[in-house]
Amino acid sequence: MNSNPTAAPVTLAITGASGGIYGLRLLECLLSAQRPVHLLISEAGRLVLKMEHDLALPARPSDIEKTLSARFNAAEGQLQVFGDKAWTAPAASGSGAPKQMVVCPCTTGTLGRLAAGTSEALIERAADVVLKERGQLILVPRETPLSQIHLENMLRLARVGAIILPANPGFYHRPTDINGLVDFVVARILDHLNIDQSLMPRWGLDSDS
Repeated sequence: MNSNPTAAPVTLAITGASGGIYGLRLLECLLSAQRPVHLLISEAGRLVLKMEHDLALPARPSDIEKTLSARFNAAEGQLQVFGDKAWTAPAASGSGAPKQMVVCPCTTGTLGRLAAGTSEALIERAADVVLKERGQLILVPRETPLSQIHLENMLRLARVGAIILPANPGFYHRPTDINGLVDFVVARILDHLNIDQSLMPRWGLDSDS
């Protein structure tokens, strides 16, 4: 696979909410689209991936990078992984701020810290930088039911420009397995990132309609 060296990297954060499969599938699609990816994954995110998918990622970012690059056949240098305290990462500063960032899945704890503007780890700092630099921040919460606190945090973030895109798949495409549900959500994320995708036709563009 060849990456596009002129394309701006997409920053993808995977936190500890259930639904890490959404983040993994999104990573696969971004790499397949030849986009460079800066991956931020929390310790809880790694734990959930082990629990839900038997995917045991190593602790060191460089080892995660090698593992996932091999898994998804990424081009050399296409995927870069940064640890929670990598404060020298490009995403940690306004001068290197990503233009596009997705937190998928996004815990309600992460939502709360973003809404409060607090940065205890690189994921929150990177998202905070995207907002202040007027970039595109997509948050994919996976929680139910939602408390008033969760809803107020989402509203506060939406008011400052974040896109709240819950992991709520549709069913009009008649999915027959879990992959069909996952691809529905990932396709919506890719549409918002303005990245071509063939996972799901947009409404009204189905060749059978």
